[in-house]
Amino acid sequence: MHPELVPPDNIDEFDEKARNEFKTEYDVVTALRSLGHEVLALGVQDELRPIRLAVEAMQPSIVFNLLEEFHDNVLFDQNVVSYLELLQVPYTGCNPRGMIIARGKALAKKLVAHHRIHTPNFEVFAKGRKVRRPRRLEFPLIVKSLIEHASLGISQASVVDSDEKLQERVRFVHERLGTDAIVEQYIEGREIYVAVLGNSRLQTLPVWELVLENLPANAPRIATAKVKHDLDYQAKMGIIAKPAEGLSPELASLISRTSKRIYRILELDGYARLDFRLTHSGAVYFLEANPNPEIAASEEFAEAAKHAGLEYRDLIARVVSLGLNRGR
Repeated sequence: MHPELVPPDNIDEFDEKARNEFKTEYDVVTALRSLGHEVLALGVQDELRPIRLAVEAMQPSIVFNLLEEFHDNVLFDQNVVSYLELLQVPYTGCNPRGMIIARGKALAKKLVAHHRIHTPNFEVFAKGRKVRRPRRLEFPLIVKSLIEHASLGISQASVVDSDEKLQERVRFVHERLGTDAIVEQYIEGREIYVAVLGNSRLQTLPVWELVLENLPANAPRIATAKVKHDLDYQAKMGIIAKPAEGLSPELASLISRTSKRIYRILELDGYARLDFRLTHSGAVYFLEANPNPEIAASEEFAEAAKHAGLEYRDLIARVVSLGLNRGR
């Protein structure tokens, strides 16, 4: 895990906002210890040497991977997993090949579209290139970072309806986030998530939905950075994630089958969350895949597992088991 997120033994002295910073690490460590495991919470950020020293000293049965970046680069987390493979140490979560494919949002969309799964039309605008909108991209559009996750850089201003606003937002991504931008068709509809567990045999958890009750009527229903991470904003705007309601058995089955197909196409394993837009006519559009997603007890992945009868401790045990049995 990241050094600043190594959880304390006692969290009673921290308020809700402070706890929210390290909630995932605390929940996982607590669950593992309650299962009878000996746990070393290892902070890693800029060097691989601490990993090797810990492996040599502890000889762990498995490494529970909670890193989201390395050297402050979100694309380098896959290299840490590759290093664990070189050390021949089992680990939880996704393999590095699946992480590379899923992190490349444009590549993931191309692969999924090749298999005739709906995904919004899109275009990548590289840094240093002029922004020329192709005719096939019709407004409204949404502008995102090509590689960042956790909705970094996404706000209500990310949805644009003119070439002038498009250029302005792409420039924001290039200059403020320092990455290429991906611009895709904005799909009006419901924001839904599907959690998938498994290596070869896959299980999809109940379809989850992000509900934004108190946003202004004309505001796009999107998962902005404030929506995902600002507790005060969540309370003010009535933002909750809950089981998706009103899905017919046929539609729920289609979403489950599609999720498993995408999971295999992108060579994911361990566990992942797939993000979709569901239109009012029932069309399902794949947005992106999130290997090693947020797995805190209060977040949608664990809540969906609980809804399916899998308590948090059992979910963590299942993730460990999938890591131990990878490749067998």
